[in-house]
Amino acid sequence: MEGDLQRAVGRNLRRYRQVRGLSQEAFADLVGVHRTYMGGLERGERNLTLRSVERIAAVIEVDPLELMQDKAGR
Repeated sequence: MEGDLQRAVGRNLRRYRQVRGLSQEAFADLVGVHRTYMGGLERGERNLTLRSVERIAAVIEVDPLELMQDKAGR
């Protein structure tokens, strides 16, 4: 469905942040984006380019494909 991938990326980013005990602001600083932008990403409201997914994945040291996997319900 339309938007499913961006919502999956958002859920994965939120999960990553929460597991590490980071606030949304601290996580945004780590990734190099504004806190409100990070909030939009986590809610699946922002449409990321593949380049952005690669950049964020590199910063947080995960495989970009890991960010795009839908792990809802797991």
